[in-house]
Amino acid sequence: MHVFYFRYIYCDEIDLAADTVLATLYAAKKYIVPHLARACVNFLETSLSAKNACVLLSQSCLFEEPDLTQRCWEVIDAQAELALKSEGFCDIDFQTLESILRRETLNAKEIVVFEAALNWAEVECQRQELTATIENKRKVLGKALYLIRIPTMALDDFANGAAQSGILTLNETNDIFLWYTAAKKPELQFVSKPRKGLVPQRCHRFQSCAYRSNQWRYRGRCDSIQFAVDKRVFIAGFGLYGSSCGSAEYSAKIELKRQGVILGQNLSKYFSDGSSNTFPVWFEYPVQIEPDTFYTASVILDGNELSYFGQEGMTEVQCGKVTVQFQCSSDSTNGTGVQGGQIPELIFYA
Repeated sequence: MHVFYFRYIYCDEIDLAADTVLATLYAAKKYIVPHLARACVNFLETSLSAKNACVLLSQSCLFEEPDLTQRCWEVIDAQAELALKSEGFCDIDFQTLESILRRETLNAKEIVVFEAALNWAEVECQRQELTATIENKRKVLGKALYLIRIPTMALDDFANGAAQSGILTLNETNDIFLWYTAAKKPELQFVSKPRKGLVPQRCHRFQSCAYRSNQWRYRGRCDSIQFAVDKRVFIAGFGLYGSSCGSAEYSAKIELKRQGVILGQNLSKYFSDGSSNTFPVWFEYPVQIEPDTFYTASVILDGNELSYFGQEGMTEVQCGKVTVQFQCSSDSTNGTGVQGGQIPELIFYA
């Protein structure tokens, strides 16, 4: 019996650690100690990330913990590409693999799903003491291969990736090429309907926007705001203003920090059409945001034209079931604050 279980029973002490919590949960379930089991599940929910979500999903199903299962799915859906590329993905059982490949709301390119399944198959061959040949990889994947929505890949991804992987038969490769190009499409065993993915939500923090002849200029300075949420969300990017003087292109370096530590950053260009609309700029991967702690959203914009800016900023905004609070950031050196300025929108999955 597990040492933490004994310590809890005799000392009423809960001292959990990442490498032992699953064993403790097993003991708590086996010997019906609900308070200890709840503490284990809370610990797992708190430490949940894209790196361990797939493994914890398989464990949560095993332990019949629906709340933990739901939390795992939230992370896997929103950060699908990170979760699929994690080492932990290759450790899941076949049933969990199937449930992930079936998932309608996976927020991932299909080529990433395909590559993850092949990586899993290679490790599964080792587990079954099989040589990791193409034939054996296909054998261990079985019918799960057809849950990968290969016909929905970008043609480039199919031609340069899946078609040359060797995992498909010549007939399958030929039929999928025909599916892309022919008016009369062949019947396929693969699911050919794209995944729905996730619809991002937008938190708009200004009640109006304006422009004046002497502002808003950028000149490579940082516009920044702090925010906190009351539920775990995944920040996918920011909605930014564009030129108030007709169409223009901007270069944007976006960044997300918590207590000075950079959690995500990206450098990209976007084209604004002269309207007061916001224009989305994305991080490479959505960034997990924990509740009840402040994060810093920053952008350094480079563009010649004067820009729109927000006014009548709100300190608290309700977005669906998520409440977002805003406060000024000391990183802001270009005038952005709660009341007005830039970074009008947070784009997120919840």
